[in-house]
Amino acid sequence: MKYDDAKQAQTRRADALPLANVAHRGNMTNVLLLGAGTIGRMIATLLTQSGDYRVRVGDTDATALERLKAKLGVETQIVDASNEELLATAMAGQAAVISALTFSLNPRVARAALAAGISYFDLTEDVETTRVVRTLSEAAKPGQIFVPQCGLAPGFVGIVANHLAHKFEQLDSLFLRVGALPEFPTNSLKYNLTWSTDGLINEYCNPCDVIHQGQRQEFWALEGLEHLSIDGVEYEAFSTSGGLGTLCETFQDRVRELNYKTIRYLGHRDRMLFLLDELRLRDRRQLLKEILENAVPRTLQDVVVVFCTATGQRDGQMVQLWDARKIYHKQHGDEVWSAIQITTAAAICAVLDLHVHGQLPSTGFVKQEQVDLEAFLANRFGQHYVGPSVKLNSR
Repeated sequence: MKYDDAKQAQTRRADALPLANVAHRGNMTNVLLLGAGTIGRMIATLLTQSGDYRVRVGDTDATALERLKAKLGVETQIVDASNEELLATAMAGQAAVISALTFSLNPRVARAALAAGISYFDLTEDVETTRVVRTLSEAAKPGQIFVPQCGLAPGFVGIVANHLAHKFEQLDSLFLRVGALPEFPTNSLKYNLTWSTDGLINEYCNPCDVIHQGQRQEFWALEGLEHLSIDGVEYEAFSTSGGLGTLCETFQDRVRELNYKTIRYLGHRDRMLFLLDELRLRDRRQLLKEILENAVPRTLQDVVVVFCTATGQRDGQMVQLWDARKIYHKQHGDEVWSAIQITTAAAICAVLDLHVHGQLPSTGFVKQEQVDLEAFLANRFGQHYVGPSVKLNSR
């Protein structure tokens, strides 16, 4: 498929919602951030430098905590997220908790947040984790919200998809394509590690939720190979797990086709199939993780590609609208931040900020598609999706 890069301007007013019930000290909002790793460091930086958040960072890595404390002046605390007593202590006096931990720890963090009466935000792409968080949210106290999947995909792409969907009298299809890629690939995988290896393996191995011919179904990951060209660069895309978040539930019986695919450079999918199926590493995920982390280098010189299309009836005609963006790594202070760090951290910070300023539902479970795109992009953190590092921006 070949796509143009012309800009389709769209606007939608954000409805005003009641101000969230949050804990403050002075004019600052207290937030517990769990995880001082790659994404956690960026979240802490964005929130602290905004001047409106007092951030407490919890992790088991004392060295990482000391580094953050020295750089940002944040409060730090050794926190083992598998220990509910330590979680309860860390959450005392906080308005919200952000989990930048591996998905397996998030259910315990969400249970602790429920008990503490504070709002909860995470970055998980894991479907089962989200189900647990949603069940817990049914007991939320007034002013307490639970918002999983606040990253790039799931996360921002769900906000974009919902925005596009509401431009039609009758929606036919929604296709979401996202990739976090090295800007300068050199190996045969044409890939560098840019984020969680556990999350990457999950995406490549777990079933994919889709709507096909009006029916909600599960597809195998790495199937549905297609080719596309964006901004003159040739890519491939294939099904991966978790990227749709709750969109299949939201659009069930309202759309004929809905799917999510990961964007990679040409040839990547076939090499991953060799590892997963022919070498049978699909059944030995820990070994696969060790192999990838030992052999595939990490990079900060990356690009995030987002391409969402919606098709349906408008004014008696079949019309397609789309949103395309390329977000690049950039200098932030004295450090280089990768595009996946920027997009992931900016997304969860924006959603938290919208909550604090009363622009989200005030209680219970909040889906990403309940976040207004225009409000998100106007937000100081959401601006990273429209700033100078964004090459394509079509709405």
